[in-house]
Amino acid sequence: MLAKLLTYSLFGIDARPVEAEVDISPAAMPKTILVGLAEAAVKESVHRIERALVNSGYTRPVDRIVVNLSPADFPKEAPSFDLPIALGILAASGQLHSERFEMYSGVGEMALDGSVRPVKGVLSMALQARHDGRQGLVVPVANAREAAVVEGIDIIPVGSLTEAVGFFSGMLDIDPVPFSWDQAVKDYGKYHIDYSDVKGQEMAKRAVTVAASGRHHLLMIGSPGTGKTLLAQRLATVLPDLSPEESLETTRIYSAVGQLEEGHSLKLTRPFRPPHHTISEAGLVGGGSTPRPGEISLAHNGILFLDELPEFNRRTLEVMRQPLEENRVTISRAIGSMTFPANLMLVAAMNPCPCGYRGDPKRQCNCNPMQIERYLAKISGPLLDRIDIHIEVPPVPFRELSDKRPGTDSRTIREQVIKARDVQHDRFRGQPTSLNGMMSPRQIRKYCTLGPEAESLLKVAMEEMGLSARAHDKILRVGRTIADLDDSEKIEAHHLTEAINYRALDRSHWSA
Repeated sequence: MLAKLLTYSLFGIDARPVEAEVDISPAAMPKTILVGLAEAAVKESVHRIERALVNSGYTRPVDRIVVNLSPADFPKEAPSFDLPIALGILAASGQLHSERFEMYSGVGEMALDGSVRPVKGVLSMALQARHDGRQGLVVPVANAREAAVVEGIDIIPVGSLTEAVGFFSGMLDIDPVPFSWDQAVKDYGKYHIDYSDVKGQEMAKRAVTVAASGRHHLLMIGSPGTGKTLLAQRLATVLPDLSPEESLETTRIYSAVGQLEEGHSLKLTRPFRPPHHTISEAGLVGGGSTPRPGEISLAHNGILFLDELPEFNRRTLEVMRQPLEENRVTISRAIGSMTFPANLMLVAAMNPCPCGYRGDPKRQCNCNPMQIERYLAKISGPLLDRIDIHIEVPPVPFRELSDKRPGTDSRTIREQVIKARDVQHDRFRGQPTSLNGMMSPRQIRKYCTLGPEAESLLKVAMEEMGLSARAHDKILRVGRTIADLDDSEKIEAHHLTEAINYRALDRSHWSA
């Protein structure tokens, strides 16, 4: 007999439909053959499935079993095929009669005792099942809340092979898992940190406000312990809430790599990813024989924080240049090309020298000029050009640390950010660009016109600081954001002065 059941396989962060075909025919010796470009993890599933069938009270057919995973032109890696293969074996051997195979798909890993374990990427699978017109998707109980966020499809949770058989045979009715967006936001959409925790650093908070308003990349330079990491960690708290579309897109990435927090159905706070400086190129941008997302994709719609920037391998940093410009990363392998989203804010922090105390009024720097030059040379000019705002974070004096009055909090900054972003959304309505930090050269010429005084100021700055054409555009983008924060139609001279100051620091440090 032949049985067919639709299931899904991950390809990057997308799900592809796979038809599990099971054929059982008489043979002198019982044997199970698995075909369809199955990788090792899938081939090993044969033994798990056979024992799960027996331990669940079913009979393992003593004939030849051929399992085909179609289409056969791309690799199948995950153990998510266990459940559909087991159901197919039962159907092909006459132990299961179901009319629901045409309406429902199934995914899940089997344990030896017949229980169903969670799998990666179930959110993408639910989206693909809805696209394929399926009435529902049978998933492990642990994945049910995650898949239930997809509207228009029934998510059926099963905890064991027996439950799955009962549902497909029609003998057991299982209610679809409900989902409430409002309840999810109430439970998981809050931050537990605030900019009021950061004493002093009002100038740095101003730069953070500008960066968050226009989605500008930010570099902070300062001695150890000045609050650079605290400022970066709280940046997500001043950004607008994730929209349902952004939340779904971000959650898909975390689901595909198995990093969605246990019990959470969606990623409802903006990601903050602080990779260690020993990270590899593949770890940062993505890669592998079957490509998977890297840290820049895990930071999609959020913040990528690179602390101790010069300690990163220079080649590792250089591979970020193109993703920062295009907001996506494409990885090509023999099996095909995959494009992962990477629309992020880059925030970097570094010390001014190897010892960290160059320019510190209280501590003496012990580095010689050659050491400082080698240290700063680890960061290339092209990468610096792609970072819009460079600021210095000085040590906080004792009087500010001991001040009982609260500093600027996240709520105050967030109100300014949302107001400025509303202006930008109105400006770019109907265009692919939505924020100043992503303006194209044509849009810069249209929306960043300067008066004679401001144009003269920019000319002097370009000549004296030796800035590149890209830095010129960055200054105009930042100036446009500062004007939006000031509710000004035009970029005035004082707006441009502040924007230029955010580019001056790299020259004072890298000109040595």
